[in-house]
Amino acid sequence: MLSIIVAIANDNVIGKDNKLIWHLPEDLKRFKSLTTGHTIIMGRKTFESLGRVLPNRKHVILCNDMEMKVDNENVEILEDISMLKKYMDSEEENFVIGGATVYRLLMPYANKLYITKINESFEGDVYFPQIDDKEWQEVKREKGLKNEDNPFDYDYIDYVRK
Repeated sequence: MLSIIVAIANDNVIGKDNKLIWHLPEDLKRFKSLTTGHTIIMGRKTFESLGRVLPNRKHVILCNDMEMKVDNENVEILEDISMLKKYMDSEEENFVIGGATVYRLLMPYANKLYITKINESFEGDVYFPQIDDKEWQEVKREKGLKNEDNPFDYDYIDYVRK
């Protein structure tokens, strides 16, 4: 089973210059809580932006450059989405964590979306695909904690495929 996890600002902005634009420690805690113990699927640029292999998660990197090597037993490099079939067909939840191209490629195969909707506008150069209300049903919404460390108004919204 594939689930997508992403933080989205107004106009579906998700990043700029291969970086997150905002800092929300509470959202990062949620990301860690949801993905720990699971497989996370990403593109090469997203993997590079992490700066390291995240603990207690298997990393699957979609990359058409098979010269890419990562010396870590928790990292698997695949060259196209057809090689993800075992993750798509698995009963275990596997998380797609970006970037934009990987989200676009895998959105049709996802069963669930974990969205952090940041109700702010940011200048960005990377966007998340539009969530189609005909395909997705909101099943949970929770207000995010806004405080000195988490300065933006945001919501956690979970969707399941209809």
